Amino acid sequence: MVAIARAVSRAFTSTERSPELEGLEQIVLLCGVGLLVSVLLMSDGVDLSPGLF
Repeated sequence: MVAIARAVSRAFTSTERSPELEGLEQIVLLCGVGLLVSVLLMSDGVDLSPGLF
């Protein structure tokens, strides 16, 4: 998890950003959050115990 957080942090930190890229970053992050919430809602009620796999 730390490696993923560092990679995302490095990807979105730069000294020179144009306004277009800042808007794009916000859209990408919003889509990522929406995707994560969708996956969490789909797995609600599903038995994800080790016996499933």
